[in-house]
Amino acid sequence: MQYQGKRAGVVLAGCGVLDGSEIHEAVLTLLALNRAGAEIICIAPNKPQYHVVNHLEAQESTGETRNILTEAARIARGKVRDMREIGAKDLDLLIFPGGFGAAKNLCDFAFKGQDCTVEAETERLIKEMHTAKKPLGFICIAPVIAAKVLGEHRPLLTIGANPQTAAAITAMGGQHVDSKVFEAVVDEKNKIVTTAAYMLASGVAEVALGVEKLVGEALALS
Repeated sequence: MQYQGKRAGVVLAGCGVLDGSEIHEAVLTLLALNRAGAEIICIAPNKPQYHVVNHLEAQESTGETRNILTEAARIARGKVRDMREIGAKDLDLLIFPGGFGAAKNLCDFAFKGQDCTVEAETERLIKEMHTAKKPLGFICIAPVIAAKVLGEHRPLLTIGANPQTAAAITAMGGQHVDSKVFEAVVDEKNKIVTTAAYMLASGVAEVALGVEKLVGEALALS
């Protein structure tokens, strides 16, 4: 309970790896924060998600719509805040689990790559946290958001070792560092921590190693 009283925001992009937050990464983040004694504040944009995917068949559910905040409540057990209500003053650190929702709902990297744009409230909150010198954590594919929003600051980031995604991060201003699944890359200057998770992991146990490392490093920077 070393970090009791620290307010840790966790940004959820829906519920489910193919159209929202990756559930293993999100839950492992919540578990590590809870074990450390931090106060967890789950956050999500209140808007429709890009699309809905049937996870059993890995096919888009045409004609179906879902709300990011409503879906995020599934992971947060109902206790999730509209991102519009949250600012850097409310948090001591902020962590983004991965999943395609990070690349479809929080930005459109999944479709536009390095030419992507970031959802307005997500960009605002990241910039506020960075300006306030409060730590940010990005898991799996989520570091592409950091590269797009904070590229001018040349952040050190990792998504593991995927050459194509690493090249996009570099093109957006980030400095990619190849890493192993159990590692977290720490940019002390920008107070940013990243880990590869399912960009490299073969199972949830491997994801846990990197996520626990990331949470520990982010808390230590707070």
